Amino acid sequence: MKKRWTALVLALALLAQMAVVQAGAVKNVYFTAINDNVLPVSDDTMPFWSGGYLYIPGSVFTGYVREDSGIAYTYNASKKMAALYEAGKSGRSLAFDLTKTYAQDNQGNTYYPTAIRKGDVVFVPAALVAEVFGLSYSTISLTGSNAVTGSDKGWLVWLRDADYVLQAGQFADAAKSQMSARYEQYLKSKEPSAQTPEAGQAEESFDGKSVYLCFRATEPETVSALLDALDRQNCQAAFFCTVEFLEKQGDLLRRMTATGQAVGILAEGTDGEAIRRQLEQGNAALYRATCGQSRLVYLPEADAPTAAELERQGWCCLDADIDRTGYSLRGSSNASALLQKVSSRRGDLSVWLDGDVSGAGLGAFLTAAKNAEDRCLALTEPAA
Repeated sequence: MKKRWTALVLALALLAQMAVVQAGAVKNVYFTAINDNVLPVSDDTMPFWSGGYLYIPGSVFTGYVREDSGIAYTYNASKKMAALYEAGKSGRSLAFDLTKTYAQDNQGNTYYPTAIRKGDVVFVPAALVAEVFGLSYSTISLTGSNAVTGSDKGWLVWLRDADYVLQAGQFADAAKSQMSARYEQYLKSKEPSAQTPEAGQAEESFDGKSVYLCFRATEPETVSALLDALDRQNCQAAFFCTVEFLEKQGDLLRRMTATGQAVGILAEGTDGEAIRRQLEQGNAALYRATCGQSRLVYLPEADAPTAAELERQGWCCLDADIDRTGYSLRGSSNASALLQKVSSRRGDLSVWLDGDVSGAGLGAFLTAAKNAEDRCLALTEPAA
């Protein structure tokens, strides 16, 4: 008799546990699809409605979806800035300053509403993303033959290229097997064993150093390739620009600021008054392009007294810990040499790379630095 009662209690406990899991899983489940890709489902990244707008996680535009859609996402938590932009182009972009109530594109146009942050995830309005990037957008109720969850409580949020051949209902039919597989993964993730960390499990820690890469902004094509490499690795750096570059390359400047890169002014010559004029003109151009300014300065030719005077006036002059003027960063061998130089120094450091850098070389270094547990960050005034 005692054994029967024990078995009954265990069975009831198991049923209760399954009911809790199912109750949490069958609430209005939202699937997200970009073109052909149905993305993983989780409670942390589940689309939701707010203020009459449906929000999706900006992070859907990463990895293989980034390559397929041509739209990339980046987020700088320290600056509370998120952005979507056409990858590998100086085209459309949409920046979300989480401290403001609106978003802004690369033409300076403002849009409402802005993004919403929930925990560590930034969500963006699906309709706004579709509008700015020329996508088609549908929210499809998954009922009847399209039901996936078994309770007729499913929705599919679908963004696709404007010329996509299938209609919304046809795609929902075609994608049912993908959604079913994602739903099974979702249910499994909600099982208690998947939610409870092992006893004594340590949180991920960071043991490397912070590296502040600083570039001379030269040819627009080169700068664009460097930005692509940084985006692929979710890294940041600093770009020091001449007045001419600041006046002509507004799209690249907006892309830099939208993706969390630091922008500085490169002032040439030795005359203090001429340098000050360059700094004023550069900041005026930067403000016209991005509605922001910078106090970061690189003076390749000025002497120490001139730099000290500018510091007293409020400018922050770069004094790089490692100066790689005359060295290239164009391949894996150059990347290994630079990493060896970085690793030989103690603590966080800034590195000046004077122009002879390619996207491939930078990508090789970023990969090597990540393997060495180093972080490549945008330069700040204290780090300069």
